[in-house]
Amino acid sequence: MGKLGVVVLGMACTFPAFAQPGYVTDGPNAAVVTSPFGLCWKTGDWTPAKAVAPCDAVPVAQIPAPAPRAVEPPVAAAPAPKVIEKVTLDSDVLFDFNRATLKDEGKGKLDELADRVSGARIDEVFADGHADRIGSEDYNQKLSEERAQAVKDYLAQKGIPAERIKAAGKGESEPVTGERCNRMGPERASNRKLVQCLQPDRRVEIQVLGSRETGSSAGSSR
Repeated sequence: MGKLGVVVLGMACTFPAFAQPGYVTDGPNAAVVTSPFGLCWKTGDWTPAKAVAPCDAVPVAQIPAPAPRAVEPPVAAAPAPKVIEKVTLDSDVLFDFNRATLKDEGKGKLDELADRVSGARIDEVFADGHADRIGSEDYNQKLSEERAQAVKDYLAQKGIPAERIKAAGKGESEPVTGERCNRMGPERASNRKLVQCLQPDRRVEIQVLGSRETGSSAGSSR
C-alpha cells in the first residue's frame, strides 16, 4: 500500500492511505485519521459522494414521492326505469260491487293494457287495489288485496312475468273523493247515493315501469 506524507501542527506524519475511500486512515481497523481538532484528513480524490459521518455530513437519500393513485372513474348509475304505462281502472268496471272476480269488461281493459306494453322491456308492474269507506277497515283492506291479486294473476296470464308484478292492497286509506261524499246518509251498501258518490275510491291503479325502443308506440291513460 502506498504511503502519504502529511504535516500535523508542523510535524510530518506518514499514514497508510486510502483504506477509507476519500479519507486518510490508520491501522488495520481503518480508523480515519483526525487532527488534534477532530478534523478528518481527506485525500485528493474526496468527493461529497464519499462523505462519512462524523467527518462530514452524509447526504440523506431522497425518498421518492409516492406515485399518485389512479382515480377510478365513477361508475355511472343505471338509469331508473321509467313509467311507460299508467292507468287507473274503476273497480266497478273490473269487478261487481263487493266482489273480487274479474268481469269480462274488466278483462277487456286489462287486455288493452297488455297489448300496449307488448314488446316493451318491463322491469316492474305495480297493481294497487283501493276500496271505499263503506264497511269495516279490515274488510276493505282484504277486498283491496284480493282485487289487486286478481289483476296480477290476469296480467301474468297475458305474458307479463308474475315475479315482476307487485300486487298490494291499500284498503280505504287513500280516497280521492275528499269530503264531497260527507253528510249523504247512512254509511252502508244499501245507501245507493253514497255508493255512487264513492265510486272513484273503488279503483285499481296500475303502473308499468320499463323502457321501449325509440319509435314504438307509448300511450298513457288515466
